[in-house]
Amino acid sequence: MFGTTNRKISICLIAVGIFYLILSFRLPAYAYVPIDSDMIPIGLGFLLLILAVFLFFTNDQKTNDNDERIPKKELPIVLGVVGFIVCYIFFLEILGFILVTVLFLFFCSMFLGYKKHVVNGIVSLAVPILIYLLFDSFLQVQLPTGILPF
Repeated sequence: MFGTTNRKISICLIAVGIFYLILSFRLPAYAYVPIDSDMIPIGLGFLLLILAVFLFFTNDQKTNDNDERIPKKELPIVLGVVGFIVCYIFFLEILGFILVTVLFLFFCSMFLGYKKHVVNGIVSLAVPILIYLLFDSFLQVQLPTGILPF
């Protein structure tokens, strides 16, 4: 029953989704707000459960080689991206959402081999600013400002 990789991963994701939903339903409710603080986490939890169930019922596309491990030449890339994510989490409160997200997007995409630095810089600036404005103005959710004065 749990022989394929998709089924093993989906069972783990279902367990994580159930745990995440339990914690999401425990978030405090606030009066007089148009969108409560638990709406997005609950929606994401149900989405994770639905996608995990779909994954359970999909067939593995087996290739000739049964080696499902990460190739050794790609391991430094995976560890580098994990390092970027850990640094992002560590510096988020200290430096603020906009600054850390700009640095993360720019340097992570450079690390992954994207060569057009001007386009990379424009996207790395535009995306965090738009997300910040969306959360701050429309959703009225405060993101960490860090060292920036706004």
